[in-house]
Amino acid sequence: MTLLEGRALAAAIRGEAAAEAAALPSPPVLAAVVATDDPATEWYVGSIAKAAAATGIELREERVVQEPDAVRQRLKELSAAGDVHAILCLTPLPAGLSLAEAAAHIAPAKDVDGASPTSLGRLAAGLDAFAPATAQAVVELLRHSETPLEGAHAVVVGRSIVVGKPLAMLLLAEQATVTICHTRTRDLPSETRRADVLVAAAGRAHLIGAEHVAPGAVVVDVGTNEAEDGSMVGDVDTAAVEPVAKAVTPVPGGVGPVTTAILLRNVVTAAGRR
Repeated sequence: MTLLEGRALAAAIRGEAAAEAAALPSPPVLAAVVATDDPATEWYVGSIAKAAAATGIELREERVVQEPDAVRQRLKELSAAGDVHAILCLTPLPAGLSLAEAAAHIAPAKDVDGASPTSLGRLAAGLDAFAPATAQAVVELLRHSETPLEGAHAVVVGRSIVVGKPLAMLLLAEQATVTICHTRTRDLPSETRRADVLVAAAGRAHLIGAEHVAPGAVVVDVGTNEAEDGSMVGDVDTAAVEPVAKAVTPVPGGVGPVTTAILLRNVVTAAGRR
C-alpha cells in the first residue's frame, strides 16, 4: 500500500504561488475574519499567517465582536475595500449565523475558499469560481498521484458544503461517476465497497474500516478529529485498511497541507485579477 503524502505537492503549489505573488505590483492581501476565541481557530490563523508570509501574502486578522450583524457588516466592508484582494471567514461563528449565511456577504471575486452560495452555485453550473480549498485539494492529490478519475466510481462519505457536496461536483467535472453517502446511509459498507476512489469526509474518527474498502481502492482521508490522547486522527482507520487499499492519505500530512497551499494560490489568483 502507498501513502499519498501531500507535503511535496503543497510545497510545489506554494512555490508557484510565491513566484506569481512576487510578479505582482504589490503583495496580495488576505483578510481573515475572526469572531471567536476558539483555540483551534487561533492555531489555524497562526498557521495560515506563517504560510502566507512565506508565500509573499499579507494576512490581516480582522477581529470582530461575536455578534452575527457585526460579522455580516465587516464582510460587506471588506468586500468593498480596494486594498483587500481576498477574504476568509473563520469558524466557529456566533450562534444564529451559519457559514453559508455569512459568506453570502463576501464578494465572489474575493471568496477564495468558495464558501458563498454564489460561488457554490457557479461551481455547480460549471462556471468559473473558486472551489472550497479542501475539496480542490482532494482532486489535486488524486491527479498528482495519477489516480484515474475518468469513468471511475468515486464515493464521497460526507455531505457538507465545505467538502462533500463541492467535491462531488469537482469529481463529476473529472468525468467520474459519483455517489454521496453519509453517516445515516443504510449499509454504508456495501456502498463504499463499490468505490474505485473513496473519500472520507464525515468528521467521525475511524468511521471507515477494512469492511468499507474494495481491494485496490484509493482512499482519501479528509477527517481531522481529536483522539482521547490529544493526537489528530482521520475518518479512516488507516491500519485497518492498509492490507486492502492500494493507497491512502495520512492524517496529518495528507490533504491538509495541500488545502492550505491551494487557499494561498487562490489569494494570489484573486489579486492578479484586480
